[in-house]
This record gives sequence, structure tokens and C-alpha cells, in this order.
Amino acid sequence: MKDTSYQKSLLFTPEGVRDIYGVECEKRGKIQKEIHDRMKLYGFRDIQTPTFEFFDIFNQKRGTVNSREMFKFFDQYNNTLVLRPDITPSIARCVAKYYEKEDMQIRLCYTGSTFIHRSGYQGKLSEVTQIGAELMNDDSSDADGEMIALTIECLLKTGLDEFKVDIGHAGLFRGLVNEAGLSDEEIEQLRIFITNKNIFAVEDMLENRDMPEGCRELLILLPDLFGSLDTIRSAREKTRNPQALDALERLERLSEIMEAYGLTEHVTFDLGMLSHYEYYTGVIFKAYTYGTGDAIVTGGRYDGLVEQFGKKTPAIGLAFMLDELLSALNRQQVVIEAEESDILILYRSANRKRAIEIGNSLRTEGKSVRLMRKNADTPLDIYKEYGRRSEVSAILYIDDTGEVTEFQL
Repeated sequence: MKDTSYQKSLLFTPEGVRDIYGVECEKRGKIQKEIHDRMKLYGFRDIQTPTFEFFDIFNQKRGTVNSREMFKFFDQYNNTLVLRPDITPSIARCVAKYYEKEDMQIRLCYTGSTFIHRSGYQGKLSEVTQIGAELMNDDSSDADGEMIALTIECLLKTGLDEFKVDIGHAGLFRGLVNEAGLSDEEIEQLRIFITNKNIFAVEDMLENRDMPEGCRELLILLPDLFGSLDTIRSAREKTRNPQALDALERLERLSEIMEAYGLTEHVTFDLGMLSHYEYYTGVIFKAYTYGTGDAIVTGGRYDGLVEQFGKKTPAIGLAFMLDELLSALNRQQVVIEAEESDILILYRSANRKRAIEIGNSLRTEGKSVRLMRKNADTPLDIYKEYGRRSEVSAILYIDDTGEVTEFQL
């Protein structure tokens, strides 16, 4: 006797992953195509990297995720491999390998899954689908602006109206903590406080530190410094730190560029924004909307990452979090027209050839067609019910006399 409990257990997926099927899968494919097509219009070309790579591609020294968050395993040569937790380092490796001599712009886009260990209580997926774009060999603020404009245009294309792209700069925080003379442990603790917008904890931590007063004041204010261009100008008055001033000046130029694109209504500046990835060196940004608690797009400038693989190359990238985006679209009741227009041709064996001919003719017109031989003992109503629950819009029934009857579902 078979162990039915064991068989049933195999129907479930491991924690952190899930099946996607039916209309949800259709809608997912449509949104993915909308974003990808927009990236192609901006001149980005596809690249595909392996799902797993050597551990050292993603080790913590490169500023990516912590080792304990990775899915690790070994190959037959005892090399440590990981399911990629982040796609950007893989793209950086490819650029260093295949575009070693290229000094002008490199534009690459991709779709793929990333894999990060999540604790059960976090309620997050361990496998996340990303659609991303990377612009290499351009260190200008115009490149920053173009990537943010692309982000906004892609989101508008999906049907979202109410969203904001928050923009910060990694150099601002780095300049201030260097000026403050904080240790690595203190910087990490301060990073947590600022990310959590905990002004009281920041103030308590820095209260008795020996540091320039303007530096202390700006660090304490960082969690609350978000808004328009006036926020940047206000911060400039509080610091003389060269790295911090460079960061604020870059953000001012970016504001002018977004105005040229006519997209300022979707942009806000968050000077307290910090990234989970340490490899970001300049402008960083995240897109948010209601209906989901996490960012639907993340991105930023990482001018030092590709150099770790042997090519000195400035770069900026972005990644759409497809699962979060679809969740937001669903909760906001944004209509996604999924393709549900299959035609089912139902026939008896005597009319097989005619059914095949009709099917082929309809397919040349770009219509989706299914062929199914009708069982003599199964009533036509059963096939109609099947069609209604499986994305069939019409049934063409060829009866024993060869007559074709159409039933709209």
C-alpha cells in the first residue's frame, strides 16, 4: 500500500517559494513584457547570467548580502557555489570579461530570480523575480537621471499612477560618518537607527561624541530629511564636509534633470536613505506605492564594483521587484488585460483533418487554438464547462456531419 501522506507532502513547495499559474502567470508575463519593451526602447540589450555561480562573486567584501543569507552548495571539485542572491555582481563580472576594451556606454537588461534565505516569520519570499537594467561606462548625472526616468516610465506603463521614487546619495552618509570618526561597529549601529527613522536613538548615540557640531546636527536630522529640492539646500547649509557637499550638489543637478524630463511630480529626495548593498557609491533610489510595504524598484550607482573584477568602469543600475509590483497592482485593483482568448476546436476522429486545417488557418491569423478530440460519451456541456474554467473564449464544434457550430464562452 502506498504511503499517501508522503505523496501528499510532495505537493507542497519548500518555505519561501511558490507556484505561479493560470491568470496570475498570464498577468505576470504581460507586466514583465511591458517593462522589458520599455527598456529596449531605451537601447538596453538582453543578457542572461547563470542561476548559480562561485561564492566569491557575491562574497561580503564586494558589498552584497551576508554569507549566511545565501543558498550554498558544493560541486564535484569541492568549489563553493551559491544560488545568486543578487544579479548585479554577475553583470559586473560579465562586463569585465566580455567588454574589457569598451570605453563607451554599455546598456544591458535582464530578467531572473534571486535567492536569499528568509526566516519564516519575515513573511517574504526566498525566490524573487527581478527585471533590471545596467548602464555602464557613464559616470554623469545625466545617466543617473535617465535611469530614474526609465523607472518612472516603466511604472506608468504598468498602469500605476500613485507612486514615488525616493532619491538619496550613498556619499552623504559616508562623508558624515568619516568626519565623525566612527568605528565600523558604530557605523553599522547608526545605519540601523537611521534606516528605522529612529531620531532619538541617533541623538542618544552621538550626544557625547567628539565631532564637528554641524556633522552631529546633520546626522541627527538625516532620518527626517526628505522632501523637495529645499531639503537638499537646507542640508548644504549644515555641513562643510567635501564628500557630503559633492553628494548634495549631485542631487541638485539630478533635480534639474528630472525637471527636464517633466517627471518631478513622481520624485522626492530622502537624504536618510541607506542601501542594504554596500557597493553603492553615489545616487541611490527606491520606488514605493501603496498596497505593499517594500520597495517595488531599487537602484543606484556602483562605480567601484566592476573594478573588483578587473575593469575600471562607472555604472548605475535598477531592478524591478516583480512580485512586489504585482502585489501592489492587485491591491490597487489596476486592470491587467491577460490573454484569455483561446479557441477550442472540438472534433470527432472522422473530422480530424478538417479540424487540423481550421486550427492551422486560425493560428496564421495570430489566434491561439487548442485541438481536442471529443469523446462520444461525454456531453457537449462538459466541454463548455471545461472551456469556461480554462481561459477558452469560444468552442468550434465539428459534429459527425462535418458541420461547424461556434459557442461563445
